[in-house]
Amino acid sequence: MVQAAKSVGIQKLLLLRYLDMQASAWPLGPAIRSCALLRNRMLVDPAFLFKIGTEIVIDTCCATFAEVQKRGEEFWSEFELYAADMLVGVVVNVALVGMLAPYARFGGGSASEGLLGRVRHAYDALPSSVFEAERPGCKFSVQQRIGTYFFKGVLYGCVGFFCGIVGQGIANLIMTAKRSVKKSEDDVPVPPLLKTSALWGVFLGVSSNTRYQIINGLERLVEASPVAKRVPAASLAFTVGVRFANNVYGGMQFVDWARMTGCQ
Repeated sequence: MVQAAKSVGIQKLLLLRYLDMQASAWPLGPAIRSCALLRNRMLVDPAFLFKIGTEIVIDTCCATFAEVQKRGEEFWSEFELYAADMLVGVVVNVALVGMLAPYARFGGGSASEGLLGRVRHAYDALPSSVFEAERPGCKFSVQQRIGTYFFKGVLYGCVGFFCGIVGQGIANLIMTAKRSVKKSEDDVPVPPLLKTSALWGVFLGVSSNTRYQIINGLERLVEASPVAKRVPAASLAFTVGVRFANNVYGGMQFVDWARMTGCQ
């Protein structure tokens, strides 16, 4: 950031935000000073952490309610399965919000030559999400916005597959270990690991990517509205409402996909 200030300069708004946030109490202040990923996103969207927190809280509450309903009296005896699901869920939620969040871009991008340099330059030129607002130094073409949709879909798919491998793998190991000690006629079949992970990858890459791109666009419209400018809490309330509705719909849709593919 210091190098960017010396070479190309920094917008006054971003500089004032940085000075304000880096002086915040622990842990936000030290995190802003030491973590560029967080700092650059908070500079453009001060509600970034609120959106991540909202996503985690809503998903955890909805998932906990569903787990208690599904497991019933076995909830505490299967608590490790629940904990594994929640841990993977937190990682997924951070990725879902963070990968589409706009961020401050300092400097002129990659100066590397060759194929990798051109790929890096093309990546740096893409918007964070399809509906990211343009601002000084950040202009996006229609082709770049379309490219972002597919590129983020691939990234979401990779995150979904990896988290599916980890989360379902842990769950399968625990289920197998328990059944080696005590079997029951009521035991459900152990879900197929690769098939379930592939489902998570496709679901995040197609459904989640589409839904969260739309959410980002809607939040951008609300945040830029006269009502939100007069009453900032209105945009925060909208974020909570739209992300809650999205979480409920996404959960029901995943169950349908899982049943259609035979993963559940």
